[in-house]
Amino acid sequence: MTTLRRRIEDRVREAIIQGHRRSGRILISDTTLRDGEQMPGATLEPHQKLRIARALEQAGVHSLDAGFPASSEADIQAIRLMVGTIRGPVLTALCRTLNSDIDAASKALDGQPDHKRGVSLFCGTSPLHREFKLGKSRTEVLRLIVDSVAYAAERFRIVAFSPEDASRTEPDFLCQCYEEAIAAGATTVGFPDTVGLLTPEKTRDFIRLIQDKVPGIERALLAVHFHNDLGLAVANSLAGVAEGANVVQCTVNGIGERAGNASLEEVVMALTLHSDQYQRKHSIDTTALAPLCSLVERLTGITVPRMKPVGGANIFATEAGIHQDGLLKNPDTYLPFRPDVVGGPDISLVLGRHSGRRAVMHHLQSLGLSTDDTTVGKVLNRLKEMPGGTVIDSKLLTEIAAN
Repeated sequence: MTTLRRRIEDRVREAIIQGHRRSGRILISDTTLRDGEQMPGATLEPHQKLRIARALEQAGVHSLDAGFPASSEADIQAIRLMVGTIRGPVLTALCRTLNSDIDAASKALDGQPDHKRGVSLFCGTSPLHREFKLGKSRTEVLRLIVDSVAYAAERFRIVAFSPEDASRTEPDFLCQCYEEAIAAGATTVGFPDTVGLLTPEKTRDFIRLIQDKVPGIERALLAVHFHNDLGLAVANSLAGVAEGANVVQCTVNGIGERAGNASLEEVVMALTLHSDQYQRKHSIDTTALAPLCSLVERLTGITVPRMKPVGGANIFATEAGIHQDGLLKNPDTYLPFRPDVVGGPDISLVLGRHSGRRAVMHHLQSLGLSTDDTTVGKVLNRLKEMPGGTVIDSKLLTEIAAN
């Protein structure tokens, strides 16, 4: 690459980064197909990854962590299926700080437009990782980072770098890693809480530290990546957003290693419902969220807990009589958002021991059955006598009303 061309491309890249930063828009980066798939039992075939990638594209994600080419031929095949097909999001490939990994990523992404392809480099930086995983000193780790980022920047316009186990890395060394990575050509730097141990308060401290103490941070986008080992991945992601992070990396249904990752649908809905607080726009079509959750559940085989926010089966269902009465009068009485907002199923008034007269009347009326006081009272009495776990479907309800 000529010096002039390099200067022009650097100017264009810096202009794009500054445009993103000035807009204040939160970029949603999905890693379901890579970090999410690392969850035991969640392995996806290449054609299944393509289906999910298409759904994520339609939902409006900014970038897709498409896979780890150096890890398996299946990842390469999946990425090759996406190249030229997925046109909206940026496709990125994960790489260690090895030139061979970067070469593998370049080959896998060959044919994807330069502004829609990138690499995500990672290197352990905490004392634990330096001593027991890498066997390297601070100086040696920094050299790995600089050399690999520079090598990647010669081959990709979009180069992300994340210090693995950042949340357990010494603050001064963490800032030095970011500074050197940006100087070497990183366009995004990530803050990963690799073992999911942070709280929102400590997250804010880290993000402030990075923004205040890393020279050149304004020349790169800042991404946050949280794991859910304490159940705080979404809360920590939102804390990062509140402190000015530009990118949130997350997975559909929050799948991932151990306790999983920050849940894409939860982060998006929190930003949507509390836009007055965060004042950060996003490009996700919220009506695509529930179908996306269902698709990932079907293809990975990882069952979504019934009470899981946004995508769980019980989110729009209730058996409680007081709640059922309120929902029939106005759905907003007992819902934070209506089903259509996330493309979810209709409200379900489940009949059981806790149901009230209004719900019974509603179901009887929908079946064309009598709703007189005697019939309603008879059904209510029978419901309270039903063994736990009994499913009251239309057939059984008809029989109860008739006898």
